Parts: sequence; C-alpha cells; structure tokens
Amino acid sequence: MIELKGRTKTAVVEAEAGLSLLDLAMKHNIDWSFSCARGTCARCRCLITEGADQLEGITDEEWDRLEPEEFEEGYRLGCQAIVKTAKAKITAANKPYF
Repeated sequence: MIELKGRTKTAVVEAEAGLSLLDLAMKHNIDWSFSCARGTCARCRCLITEGADQLEGITDEEWDRLEPEEFEEGYRLGCQAIVKTAKAKITAANKPYF
C-alpha cells in the first residue's frame, strides 16, 4: 500500500510495480503538483517518509534537479520515483518548491 499526500487530498492506494509515484497520484485523482512528468521542472518533488528503499534508484534527472542534502532528507521527484514491487509500503507527500 502507498499513502500519497497531495496538496488537499490524501489517499492510500495499491502499489503497482513499474509506476511512478506521480503516475499513481494521477491515476487516483490526487492533487499532486507537476508540469512536465519527465524530471525537468521538479514541481512533483516529494518527501518520502517511509519505504524509500522500495523505490528504484535515484535517476540522472533527479541528480540534475535536486541537491544532495535533499536526497539525505528523503526527497525525490514523483515522476522519477518508480515503485519496485506490488508489495511496497511507501508514504510520500508532495512538497513542491513553490
């Protein structure tokens, strides 16, 4: 199960391997900020508070947009944070810069 916290809506959804956190938010009508969905705008930035190890590794797009300190704090880009397994338990909150 994945708990996604958008700007005004929070939902617990089934994990789906291969989908990004942004994909899941869009699929379940969670108000998640984004503009491009390919890692260039960073509006989909999110804070992972549980289950970061159940996401695929940090992508080049994320290294280009986020600071090393942000990774240490648990931030990822929702469009780049891909769920590894349908058994994942992840909690993420959309935290755009603006």
